[in-house]
Amino acid sequence: MSELKALLFDVDGTLAETEEVHREAFNHLFAEYGLDWVWDRDLYRELLAVTGGKERIRHYIERYHPEFRPPKDLDSFIAELHAAKTRKYGEIIASGRVPLRPGVRRLLEEARAEGLRLGITTTTSPDNVRVLLETSLSPESLDWFEVIAAGAVVPNKKPAPDIYLYALEQMELEPGACLAIEDSYNGVRSALGAGIPVLVTASAYTEGEDFNGAALVVDQLGEPGQPFRVLSGEAGGAQWVTPALLREVHARSLAGQ
Repeated sequence: MSELKALLFDVDGTLAETEEVHREAFNHLFAEYGLDWVWDRDLYRELLAVTGGKERIRHYIERYHPEFRPPKDLDSFIAELHAAKTRKYGEIIASGRVPLRPGVRRLLEEARAEGLRLGITTTTSPDNVRVLLETSLSPESLDWFEVIAAGAVVPNKKPAPDIYLYALEQMELEPGACLAIEDSYNGVRSALGAGIPVLVTASAYTEGEDFNGAALVVDQLGEPGQPFRVLSGEAGGAQWVTPALLREVHARSLAGQ
């Protein structure tokens, strides 16, 4: 049986509750461009089934405003909108308003101390990853991760397995040596498609999703004095996610394959 060697982290909703910031940034840019589009929380939860910001805008136009005629070709207009939205998102994150989710900093530090390798596997852009890590974790934290697999580095975004396969290739690891930490069903499908076991920490926008196939589902990573709640799977009496628990989850998952 393979030993756990690396943890691969999603970003939005997993490291921090950033989806609400993305929604705020989208709405800000829509207003700035004179568009009467408003993405409320219920609509945005629906749109999150479409991975990738540009893909989400396109889906929204096609479904809700098929009559819309952009001022330039649609691809260029969407790219311009998304670039402006990314800048706005970065401004909000850089203000320091968005903390890491409970247990994230602790788990990353414990994993590093125990020699577990770290990677990022996300559909968000590299700039979004950078500003979140530097602002909410530490200016040096980008160096904690051997690979930051983000954005359009692969042709197909989650739920396709491409981003995980890319990270495995860059880190020269087999799927069985890794554990993915995700917050969405699309993320679970992506990791499992690459043969990687998954732990889910459900976020504000994904709680209630079907996480079928995940080895363990908790409502947060937890802290001493702030225990997680197990939503699915077996935590063996643990109250917060530690490298030891991750090794147990990883081993049970591989044994059940």
